[in-house]
Amino acid sequence: MTGKIKTMLFDLDGTILDTNELIIRSFIESLKGYTPDDFGREHIIPSMGEPLTDQMKRFSGLEDVTHLVAAYREVNLRLHDEYVKPFEYVNEVIAKLHDNGIQIGVVTTKMRLTTERGLKFVGLFDYVDSIVTIDDVKNPKPHPEPVSKAIELLGAEPGMTMMVGDSIVDIQSAVAAGAIAVGVAWSLKGEKILKEAGADHVIDDMRDLYSFVGLERETLA
Repeated sequence: MTGKIKTMLFDLDGTILDTNELIIRSFIESLKGYTPDDFGREHIIPSMGEPLTDQMKRFSGLEDVTHLVAAYREVNLRLHDEYVKPFEYVNEVIAKLHDNGIQIGVVTTKMRLTTERGLKFVGLFDYVDSIVTIDDVKNPKPHPEPVSKAIELLGAEPGMTMMVGDSIVDIQSAVAAGAIAVGVAWSLKGEKILKEAGADHVIDDMRDLYSFVGLERETLA
């Protein structure tokens, strides 16, 4: 496979940006009064990566969750800069991949406003060649549409494209689109669940991606 990969697509939250605690806190604060007293991170983690509206309906039992989505986004934007940071080696790896001619895309179930804000905040925006958000598709992940749309926008080939993610929906969308599905071992959901979802590879470190494109990992003394 070395040297065949031309394009790498990345999920955002939980994959390249560590927004886990921000997401959990945003749910807990915005759902106060709508969920049981013991509602907490263990209820939230399994569905992270799914569309926000779907999650709010599940957690609250309500059909119209417009007010809850608005409350979540208020908390999320207010606390964004306090919580958001890239995972280890993310900036180094994405910059090096991009500088070596690998096309970089982001495929997320977040809205465009917070997607671009996060990428700019951590200094990744300029390395990203294409962004597909929840605002750009009719069918979010796990449907193939988001990954397929990113591949199309980049003029890429599915078989030469990797989709890297931390959730089941990332893996399912990649597989359905014909891309190579890569899970990240730092997922809060655990490595096992990503393999069971059909991941072709699971990486332990962002720098593991170098081997797929024939780049050497730099060793520092």
